[in-house]
Amino acid sequence: MSPGRTVLVPGDPGYEDEVGGFQTGFAQRPDAVFAARSAEDVAAAVTYAAAEGLPVGVQATGHGLPGDAEGGVLITTRRMDAVTVDARARTVRVQAGVTWRQVVEAAGPYGLAPLNGSAPGVGAVAYTLGGGLGLLAREFGYAADHVRSLDVVTADGRLRHVTAESSEPSDDGGLFWGLLGGGANLGVVTELEIGLAPVSRLYGGALAFDGRAVDPVAALRAYERWTETVPDALTSSFAAVPYPDVPALPPQLRGRYVVSVRVAYTGTAADGERLVAPLRGIGPVLADSLREMPYAESSTIHSDPDFPHAYYGDSAVLGTLDPDAVDPMDAVHVVDAMGELLALTGPDAPSMYVVQVNHLGGALARPRPNAVPHREGRFLVRVLGGVDGPARELLHRALATVEPWTIGRALNFAYGAGGTGGADTLGARGLYDPRTRERLAGLKSQYDPANLFRRNYGVAAVSSRA
Repeated sequence: MSPGRTVLVPGDPGYEDEVGGFQTGFAQRPDAVFAARSAEDVAAAVTYAAAEGLPVGVQATGHGLPGDAEGGVLITTRRMDAVTVDARARTVRVQAGVTWRQVVEAAGPYGLAPLNGSAPGVGAVAYTLGGGLGLLAREFGYAADHVRSLDVVTADGRLRHVTAESSEPSDDGGLFWGLLGGGANLGVVTELEIGLAPVSRLYGGALAFDGRAVDPVAALRAYERWTETVPDALTSSFAAVPYPDVPALPPQLRGRYVVSVRVAYTGTAADGERLVAPLRGIGPVLADSLREMPYAESSTIHSDPDFPHAYYGDSAVLGTLDPDAVDPMDAVHVVDAMGELLALTGPDAPSMYVVQVNHLGGALARPRPNAVPHREGRFLVRVLGGVDGPARELLHRALATVEPWTIGRALNFAYGAGGTGGADTLGARGLYDPRTRERLAGLKSQYDPANLFRRNYGVAAVSSRA
């Protein structure tokens, strides 16, 4: 190891802090953890793991762990935190440990915004490699759609600069395609360059309703109908959350079952008010945070928890949730199914669940040269719950209610749902359509035939397929 390189093993001072992250529900106990400060440190870690035949995991913030992990090598990237904005080109270069908060802060002074998600503490690179469903997604698409280049260490220990027009004879742009949507299957991305949006302010916030005073299913049905009327410049989600009665929460939310609609709109505040007006008919408003705001305050739209905690979660991409579907009974059945899902996960459930329904479509539906799948989906249903066995079982029972309309799952919203046992585990099923999975498998065979990068939702390699 070169001077200054930090490698920790169990029992070393600092080991526990190094392997810890935002997700506290799953334990990571690697044989060695490389605290990377540079791409060279990452390459050294991968080379060591390959020589020893050890699996490799990567952690920036630890939000999206696929499950418990014992042994192997863990590369932590939190110290790789450089952010460089090119205002003229409307791009930003971010290293592997950068959070979205850092990118928002760096881009804001130039009147630009990244295509970040709702939680500013999430790692920008990992989120982008999983697709990246952001606050402005219906207008601009997935974050992965805007990546210009990536620096990645592959299983052979090489640091490669990858673009859509790769000049390497062994690659026709396939590695670029596969990294964007394929997660951590093909290598360790140390840095990427991504486009920024010309957005400095937006109209956004949330309308919250008492879920015991209004019918949550009727509220969801009203939300679905409303989504048919909005432009692509408006991205939104519906949520149902039984809040605990704790002093840390605002008084109006304590102990209540809250259904809400969250909105981000890049048009004028006047047009925003006009667009959201029909939602006020859902019932008496419990809380209203809708306003014009600088983009730097966009994290207040969802106000996601910013403290480490334990959770388990999964998702379902729905092909329809449409009362005006060709087969009217299909629409009736899916609404009934969503009602059952909300009942199973509501305030009478044995543990706390968070349900979120994201409106897709718009720019998200446009084909792009990357591996982000299921672009035809109309809605994404996400459920979060506890990590114990009964809580997980009920969560999957809830998602099973919408299985007839489910076309797949979302990589960025599978939290512990499958484990880290290797390629094509149960947890990887449904994350990709067959054609995308086949191409990813070919790339896996080319760049990681020994399946070194298997501390994730794996895709199996196949021989002699590119």
